[in-house]
Amino acid sequence: MNAPLHSSLLKFGIGQPVSRKEDPVLLRGEGRYTDDLSLPGQAYGVMVRSPYGHGILNGIDTTEAATMPGVLAIYTGRDLEAAGLGPMPVSVGQKNRDGSPARLPKQPVMTTDKVRFVGDPVAIVVAETAKQARDAAEAVVLDIEPLPAVTEAQAAVAPDAPLLYEDVPGNQVVDFHYGDADAVAGAFERAAHVTRLHIRNSRVVVSPMEPRSALATYESGRYVLRLGSQGVFGMRGNLSKVMGVEPAAMHVLTGNVGGSFGMKASVYPEYPALLHAAKQLGRPVKWTDGRTESFLSDSHGRDHDMVAELALDAQGHFLAVRMTGFGNLGAYLSNATTLPSTGNTVKNVVGVYRTPLVEVSTRCVFTNTTPVGAYRGAGRPEGNYYMERLVETAAREMGIDRVELRRRNQIRPDQIPYKAPSGMLYDSGDFPAVLDKALAAADWDNFAARRTESRTRGKLRGIGIGQYLEVTAPPSKEMGGIRFDEDGGVTILTGTLDYGQGHASPFAQVLVDRLGIPFECIRLSQGDSDLLIAGGGTGGSRSIMATGTALSSASALVIEKGRAAAAHVLEASAADIEFSSGRFNIVGTDRGIGILELAAQLRGMTQLPDRLPRTLDVSHTDQYEDSAFPNGCHVAEVEVDPDTGEATVVSYVTANDFGVLVNPMLVTGQAHGGIMQGIGQALTELTAYNEEGQPLSGSYMDYCLPRAEHAPSFGFTSHPVPARTNALGAKGCGEAGCAGALPSVMNAVVDAVAECGILHVDMPATPLKLWSLLNTETEA
Repeated sequence: MNAPLHSSLLKFGIGQPVSRKEDPVLLRGEGRYTDDLSLPGQAYGVMVRSPYGHGILNGIDTTEAATMPGVLAIYTGRDLEAAGLGPMPVSVGQKNRDGSPARLPKQPVMTTDKVRFVGDPVAIVVAETAKQARDAAEAVVLDIEPLPAVTEAQAAVAPDAPLLYEDVPGNQVVDFHYGDADAVAGAFERAAHVTRLHIRNSRVVVSPMEPRSALATYESGRYVLRLGSQGVFGMRGNLSKVMGVEPAAMHVLTGNVGGSFGMKASVYPEYPALLHAAKQLGRPVKWTDGRTESFLSDSHGRDHDMVAELALDAQGHFLAVRMTGFGNLGAYLSNATTLPSTGNTVKNVVGVYRTPLVEVSTRCVFTNTTPVGAYRGAGRPEGNYYMERLVETAAREMGIDRVELRRRNQIRPDQIPYKAPSGMLYDSGDFPAVLDKALAAADWDNFAARRTESRTRGKLRGIGIGQYLEVTAPPSKEMGGIRFDEDGGVTILTGTLDYGQGHASPFAQVLVDRLGIPFECIRLSQGDSDLLIAGGGTGGSRSIMATGTALSSASALVIEKGRAAAAHVLEASAADIEFSSGRFNIVGTDRGIGILELAAQLRGMTQLPDRLPRTLDVSHTDQYEDSAFPNGCHVAEVEVDPDTGEATVVSYVTANDFGVLVNPMLVTGQAHGGIMQGIGQALTELTAYNEEGQPLSGSYMDYCLPRAEHAPSFGFTSHPVPARTNALGAKGCGEAGCAGALPSVMNAVVDAVAECGILHVDMPATPLKLWSLLNTETEA
């Protein structure tokens, strides 16, 4: 009887490349994204946004707009304040270097005093149709007195820079510092060599396939919001604070989500405004972002300006790394705004190297630009990018082979567990082996011949290494719910959320492994806040570790309950019941009962002793205790056409340690997606503003996302070393592609143009930038 279950484990257990459960539905066009939803009697909302980057908001004239056909209501920021809404939730965990708290100005749902970026929402128009709402929004007259704007972080702290907030002197939210400054200074003083680079981590527009959308109702004394998010439990908690109600009075629902990459984790002004409108009007109100509007309203990513320094002794051993610079926050505090350029840079900049000392000093400041939030990696790709650019440059400056310099400084397996100067304890890894695998896959030793061949075609060819280590999201609570349904299926309930990763299959694989439940019987529920008792959402490459740990613990509780119930059904002692491959058996006999059959029998039993469970259902919250440390090495080869400046990635291989691969096929797909986003930031994506704060790249006519032609063939090699920090031994993979892509591609670009005297290029290495550098006599 165990043969079918054993076969299921071989096909659907942990480690198997199982295709995504949701794909047949999505490929048939049957997905349910927020904009697909409609409710009877729904109205439509459109936001009125500032056309100025900075200015005093003297007044809003809605007289004409309010009389236009179909208009039901217009609400301004002052209307929402009068109704008791706000302020928006903001959180900065970092303190100033002197220990004082960060400056957190009050942020209303919609601005009432001044506008601070192009796209700043000042009102919402609600009408019978979306077209009527758009027409009326265009008729709203804004009385704005323009003010000077500032768009660059370093310029924002200048003495004469315009202030965004009167209570934030110098536009500075936090002056962050980590490390022993005296010890680091001493290391640099005694260093035989110091490498120093000014590095821009360029701003990106997040641009998921699905723009933001939300549908609000007020039903039976409760707010209900349907939207794309990264976790309904956290969204419920934050929204309830803004609306001034208890969490129980807020119901958040998320269906299919077409990408987010950090951007949809926040509460945005549209959501409370829609909820207020729905309550006031007594009918559903829906809003969907237009693509051009999303360039303005969605949080952007990255945008850091850093001076990176590496101190080395005469033999090339690292003594200290020091980062000093700025984090551009945009006009308001968004999700995880300050973390990427501060704490996450600290945790990730040392990477896989024995670096005794680290110091990070970052001034996080407001500017008249779209708010900046978390974006795939949120400081982890940045930290690795800074270090790998330093290593590559130091090798060139010291005349040491770049591979040898890395090997000379790598943390060896016999040094693990390794306490990094960031405070992180690396629990596992074999960094030298990962490097060797990547070099072998890239045919590193024969690169010179390929470079020569490229020269015969008039191309400059370069090769770059991006060895990385990421510190995944910190410990948090997560729900591991298991529900045995009346139709014989089993539902997983958890507070992470799939916005494209493909959670349903790997989570089901955990239950196949732990409980022997047939794969096809397992469902996944993540998007209903009423069904959750905890949930940290999806972010920080935490989902398989958090939910996997919670499901492992929940499975143990199911087995414990099942052993007691099976003993009653089989008329045996609980001590004589064993569980294996989905069955409870009496030890030493062939008598037993399958877990699904047992769950069904319990549902039909009306009289059970008080000591026995009435169901095998478990609603459990667990906490995984430590971060994990996914790591790897990417090797990219790039050809640069000196006549056009175009850089093309012509070869790309990776070797990765993601610990136990629950589903290798999905892991590979996650790596591909992250690599392409890294290539996009490195080569094509340019976000620009003029001096007045007007965006110059506000549509796909001006902003170049990577296309299929930019995608190389990806080589993927695995060198898994199981993590010791979670029940599955997994390390998380969702953001690692970016962490390896940024340094490998940019190191390859610099390697290609170095023979022309160009020793550093900032992202993005667009054709115009490279052509200009190659056709000027001044050194970059």
